[in-house]
Amino acid sequence: MLVCVAAIVIMQTTAQTAHIAEIYRGNELLYSVDLDAVTESYTIDLGTNTVRIENGRICMESADCPDKLCVKRGAVSTGALPIVCLPNKIYVTVTGGGSYDAVSG
Repeated sequence: MLVCVAAIVIMQTTAQTAHIAEIYRGNELLYSVDLDAVTESYTIDLGTNTVRIENGRICMESADCPDKLCVKRGAVSTGALPIVCLPNKIYVTVTGGGSYDAVSG
């Protein structure tokens, strides 16, 4: 019984984690941002690209690449699909924020 109670408490405290956005140029981590802690939206100018950060989500606001697929991707709040600008070697991933069950967690 005590083991079951401990397992439930642990699952409840670890089920939700912060949404962390990581912005890379090539293999270099440029920025790491806790999206849940953002209270006002702001932008980060990367020279070739501009990233907009809002509470709980991140998007590529502008880019000087020819196809602008990274801008068209829109805002992301989960790690399901990253934002990628291949010509400028910029990519954005979001980790955390998910719930875990006994099988995956």
